[in-house]
Amino acid sequence: MSFHFTAPQPDREPSFSFTGPEDVEEQLQAIADMAHEILRLVAEVRRQISN
Repeated sequence: MSFHFTAPQPDREPSFSFTGPEDVEEQLQAIADMAHEILRLVAEVRRQISN
């Protein structure tokens, strides 16, 4: 499975698409994993800024 992210444009929302098996549960888990990693990185940056 691969992910494709398009660059954000001022006039439209960022988008992404999936290629590979149409396994919705697997795609949702991948999104959840990405979200958790993003939140972890945000928390780390906030910690560094506040110090």
